[in-house]
Amino acid sequence: MPDSIKNVDHIGDFTLEEAISKANTLIEAMGWIRQFRGKTTVIKLGGSILDDPQELMHILLDVIFMESVGMKPVLVHGGGKAINRELAESGIAPNFVRGRRVTDLPTLAAVEKVLAGELNVFLTQEIERLGGRAMNLSFQTTNVLFGQKLVDRPDEDLGFVGEVTRVDRNVIEGLSYTDQVPVIPSMCEGDDGQHYNVNADTAAMAVAQALGADKLVFLSDVNGVRRDKDDPDTIIHSLSSAEARELISSGVINSGMIPKVEACLETLGRGVKKVHIIDGRLRHSLLLEIFTTKGVGTEIHP
Repeated sequence: MPDSIKNVDHIGDFTLEEAISKANTLIEAMGWIRQFRGKTTVIKLGGSILDDPQELMHILLDVIFMESVGMKPVLVHGGGKAINRELAESGIAPNFVRGRRVTDLPTLAAVEKVLAGELNVFLTQEIERLGGRAMNLSFQTTNVLFGQKLVDRPDEDLGFVGEVTRVDRNVIEGLSYTDQVPVIPSMCEGDDGQHYNVNADTAAMAVAQALGADKLVFLSDVNGVRRDKDDPDTIIHSLSSAEARELISSGVINSGMIPKVEACLETLGRGVKKVHIIDGRLRHSLLLEIFTTKGVGTEIHP
């Protein structure tokens, strides 16, 4: 060690070893930062994360970091628990069929108030408060998701539930190129101006496909695909499409993980390069997944 630094034991609030460790972490991340600079990553945000201020803050800080190093993050969000609270205040009982919210006119009003209004604005303002730049894209500002009523089964009417058929990629990309994070609620507008409630996973998939995203990240309440669904230590960090299909066939991937993985495979078949499933409750899980060699979730690739 050079004589000039032999007696240095602290740099700021850190010991010399801690400071060197932080520098090594940045060096490890540098290769990934260079690789993903200028690339689009769509992040689906929802679930319990939206109800925990600390978890949400760390996710948004990760998003701001991604934009700061030249990536182009796009947020697509749901908000089921906030919608349920709004419905409860109005004396409306939530109703689900096969995991989809039945959306009559009173429910649609609550969904629009929460998703396209309060929550969409809140997330944008939080990003700005934490030092980033963001723009909320909704019916109240500039809508970018267009679609139609979802008809899964002829004998089943889910009300004002829709599917995205078109994404205004020019608006989203225009914001990304001006170093702003687009924040998009999971709702779409029909040709006649009718608004529809959209499943947040499928909305994020539609955005990722339209943008030809390098990555689509699902923030989940589990750490990824596991060989034993009850054991977090059995996580599979990397899966090819063929391997994922084989694990579904063999029953290793089962229960509620099947539709999520099948959605990932469908998305890969439509131009998205990689799909990640990570536990959004883990502090800085986005950065750990993208900017470290092993990652902390499951990456599914073609």
